[in-house]
Amino acid sequence: MTSRHGHSGSPQYRTAAPSSRGERLLAFGTYFLTGLVVMPVLAIVIMAMGSSGNLWPHLVSTILPRSIATTFQLMVGVGVIVFVVGVSTAWLVTMCRFPGRRWFDLALLLPFAVPTYIIAFSYVELLDYTGPVQGLIRDIFGFKTSRDYWFPEIRSLGGAMFVMGFVLYPYVYLSARASFLIQSACALDVSRTLGAGPFRLFWKVALPLARPAIVVGVTLALMECLNDIGAVSFFGVQTLTFSVYDTWLNRSNLTGAAQIATIMLVFVLALMFLEYYGRRKQRFHQTTGTYRALPSYELRGWRGWIAVAVCALPIILGFVFPSLLLLSRASRRLEDLFEPALWAAAGNTLWLAAVAAAVSIGISLTLAYRRRLFPSKVTTTLGRVASIGYAVPGTILAVGILFPVAALDNMISEGFEALFGFGTGLLLIGSGTALIYAYVVRFLAMSYGQIDGGFGKITPHYDMASRSLGQTAWGTLGRVHMPLMKPVILSATLLSFVECMKELPATLLLRPFNFETLATTVYNAASREAFEDAALPALCIVLVGIIPVIMLAKTSADTFREKRGNKRFSKDTSMVPAE
Repeated sequence: MTSRHGHSGSPQYRTAAPSSRGERLLAFGTYFLTGLVVMPVLAIVIMAMGSSGNLWPHLVSTILPRSIATTFQLMVGVGVIVFVVGVSTAWLVTMCRFPGRRWFDLALLLPFAVPTYIIAFSYVELLDYTGPVQGLIRDIFGFKTSRDYWFPEIRSLGGAMFVMGFVLYPYVYLSARASFLIQSACALDVSRTLGAGPFRLFWKVALPLARPAIVVGVTLALMECLNDIGAVSFFGVQTLTFSVYDTWLNRSNLTGAAQIATIMLVFVLALMFLEYYGRRKQRFHQTTGTYRALPSYELRGWRGWIAVAVCALPIILGFVFPSLLLLSRASRRLEDLFEPALWAAAGNTLWLAAVAAAVSIGISLTLAYRRRLFPSKVTTTLGRVASIGYAVPGTILAVGILFPVAALDNMISEGFEALFGFGTGLLLIGSGTALIYAYVVRFLAMSYGQIDGGFGKITPHYDMASRSLGQTAWGTLGRVHMPLMKPVILSATLLSFVECMKELPATLLLRPFNFETLATTVYNAASREAFEDAALPALCIVLVGIIPVIMLAKTSADTFREKRGNKRFSKDTSMVPAE
């Protein structure tokens, strides 16, 4: 029987134009909300066309060449690390059997819980000249000064590549692992029959088939690398993101910052093209829903322990060492738990993230439900456009949001002045509304993707039955869809909340005066080398960040049970579809 579903799973039972007032309101809201998401990017382009005085020639001759080169080198280095670490670990836990494989399968996601800026300041504290590692070396060998021995400089471009690579590799690991798991067992069996060994099987068959997923993972990791401002600041690496921040705040030139942000948009577009180019003509489909055990390799003796070391190293470097350091430093400042400043920062973080997550869910429901009611190229395109904010670094969004929001603030203040005799000042910026706006635009893709996928799993027959019983479109949403989608909405809300809580670049640039969050508290303390002051708020962020990692691990484990429709997992083998 043929399903009446479109390409992405949306029901194709409704094609007429909106008729009722509620449906027309939904259509208007869809266009309006999509426009709000796109507005910051358009504002940046408009601002960049203005004059920055004599600053732009100075930037072109001195700052930009170095920033562009450094950004490119950083992205290449991080890209290589996340590719090698992510693909190798994904292949080992998917295709090989060795001690602890099932534990590594989930534990390799743990670096997701730690923001890059926390990892960065942890490694600066750990490996700097005054840190415990170099101190131990001097004590053991009797060295007196740094000239007596050689040690890699952590505050360098190489240090930034190393740290960010071992934090961001889970993007590639997760996508590569999922691709390896769903590859055809018959294709792998045929390759083995033709004499392909493990390395040739990986290089000639599995890796080309997984290329689209790997490209997506690398692209996401590089977008996060481009977005970072905390880590590069701690390492003394002047990237384009840092140049935007420096030009805006230290040089007080917003137009110059917008011009640099426009150059960053070129990098974003290049990454999006890279993803498209890497996936071109690379569509692989399974022709059956039957699953059987994946032919795997058992690694015994020293080979098994090498596999253990390869999988354990990223976890140790990306999660264990930084977490132990944070615990050690935080234990020395437990009295800070009673500091009003910490509780104020935690409170600001919680309410900002909660409001932003709630608004994101509301917008996502509006866009996804509109697409469900009236599936077309227009509604599909609107959903994709609304999700573009995740590809735009927080620094760019902050620059693009400040211009229109400040103009609106001035209009409101002038209106109050004319009507009531007093102005409101920077009402939207000073209240945190601009920051919430940035959070919503930045992470809307996360909630929209989950909610749109949730709608796709609900059969359209429920909608037909509800409407035949007299329910309106809004009544169907409230009485049918919302109860069925509670788990999806909860998951999307939690992920959006945690991502908003960890966001640093947009928070630094758009926060109200004398307003701190946990992220800015960590950044400010680490910037003045007060690592113990930063440890406790950083540990709070990590502990909350572990929650979506656990959810992600559980979802990853359950996905293939749903595809198979039963619980017959082999004890020592993964399951993949047969042809």
